[in-house]
Amino acid sequence: MDYQPRPEDQRFILDAVLGASCRLNGLAPFGEFDAPLQSQLLEEAGRFIGEVIAPLNRVGDEAGCRFDQGSVTTPPGFREAYRAFWQAGWPALSAAPEDGGQGLPALLSAIVSEWLSAANQGFNMAPGLLHGAYECLKHHGNDELKQHYLPKLASGEWLATMCLTEAHAGSDLGQVRTRATPQADGSHRVSGSKIFISGGEHDLSDNIVHLVLCRLPDAPAGPKGLSLVLAPKLLPDGTRNAIHCERIEEKMGLHGSPTCQMRLDEATCWLIGEPSRGLQAMFVMMNSARLLVALQGIGLLDAAWQKADAYARERRQMRAPQVPASRGPNDAADLIVEHPAMRRILDTQRAWIDGARVLTYRTALLLDVAKHDADKGVRERAQRWCALITPVLKAACTQQGFQGASECLQVFGGHGYVRESGVEQIVRDARVSMIYEGTNEIQAIDLLVRKVLPDGGTGMGKLLVELRDELEASRDTDADAQRRLAQLRYLTTTVAMASHADPALPYEVADDYLRVVMLTLMAWAWARIDVAASDEADLARWSVPAAAFRRHVLPEFDMRLGMVKRACEAVSLQPAA
Repeated sequence: MDYQPRPEDQRFILDAVLGASCRLNGLAPFGEFDAPLQSQLLEEAGRFIGEVIAPLNRVGDEAGCRFDQGSVTTPPGFREAYRAFWQAGWPALSAAPEDGGQGLPALLSAIVSEWLSAANQGFNMAPGLLHGAYECLKHHGNDELKQHYLPKLASGEWLATMCLTEAHAGSDLGQVRTRATPQADGSHRVSGSKIFISGGEHDLSDNIVHLVLCRLPDAPAGPKGLSLVLAPKLLPDGTRNAIHCERIEEKMGLHGSPTCQMRLDEATCWLIGEPSRGLQAMFVMMNSARLLVALQGIGLLDAAWQKADAYARERRQMRAPQVPASRGPNDAADLIVEHPAMRRILDTQRAWIDGARVLTYRTALLLDVAKHDADKGVRERAQRWCALITPVLKAACTQQGFQGASECLQVFGGHGYVRESGVEQIVRDARVSMIYEGTNEIQAIDLLVRKVLPDGGTGMGKLLVELRDELEASRDTDADAQRRLAQLRYLTTTVAMASHADPALPYEVADDYLRVVMLTLMAWAWARIDVAASDEADLARWSVPAAAFRRHVLPEFDMRLGMVKRACEAVSLQPAA
């Protein structure tokens, strides 16, 4: 069974829960955007992805990419599908009209990306960095670079890479050794080796725009000495640049995406942004990528859930503890879906998918607000949400994407462990999302050490108060969600105080703190869903995962909260030095 997008779920969350089209309609660039246009775009995107992209998922995994003397051939059908994808305008949804884009909200691009991940994550790796590369160049590139490269990136006719990692420098970018030297004509020449470069070489697009982290001569050591350059596969005169793919990795999953080891031999490049400020420019791309990786986790989990739910509704095994209505007079066994253990797995994963969608879509919506709202205070609040919540979503959604897909495999029993079911591919494909674009441990440290504690938790406290006020404004009386918000505020203050006594404490509890934040946000999201699901049809769809969230997911909150509290108490009990 190929993955099929279900736009009705997105419409409910966008319209009933988030009021997205009304909020976006109030922003100057989206004055003509409304719910009917949003619905039409979702229907068309879902149809294209379900009919063109999803059927290539299995061949992408089984055939994989082929490497031959520096050239990479993608799986059968990928090149034609990608051409149809960009020519239909899907990469250009949120790019600016002056660059050839459609000028639509980034929120729509986020949903399309989620569906692409669910349908065929190997394929989605190719356009996955386009939006981030486009934004990075638009904000930091000079006029000449923007004129030549932005329209091609906006349309998706040319693809892009993010060349950060080196063999000796994985997460520690301060150790990057790739060097670039200035030339008399204003260009640079860059030399070095990069590994784990998604789409470093392929046959999907005629040109590939590489954004390369490097050092200029006499640059200071460490991350503050890094610069960012643009090095295209093909130079403006059409000649091949000195950029070589030396190999592609044999990976656990994502076989449809070439992960390349790249060598740059005095390749021609141009500086993006200011010298030694490459990380600032690159973070525009990385922050965009991290939200998209969170959506990958949701998409892959939804794909696994669709397969498991369909299988559970047709496979009969043993007798259920209560006689189900679906049992016929000649049935020797009951449907798997009637067994409580399997029902728990399916409903729990549905609860994660639905709640996480509310949070990721809200984040994508607030990226549009932070960029376009006329009120400075509103923009600042939106930016605070995005800065604090993006690492939470990246870590929590990808962890659940992998673990939840593994749970869905369990529904199949032994049939899930063989290739025929297709669910084992999802488990393999999902695992890397916990690693790339900053490992989940780094996301937790980024959240607590770099974003929450520097102001003593004030920013996080303001965000939690805003969420409390939104619940009250929506007439929600979910005292449990309100209590979790208050507990997280108190916990944040406790960690801030304990960290003064033990500077290593935040690094120890960061993962548990991030989980507390995510579960608090999920409680808030489900409280909002409960208010929105007011009629009988909505209740039939949303009440079951709502109950599963409170019964099977939310209890983790108290466990994680207690773990962080005990670590803080241990600090306070230590004798003074």
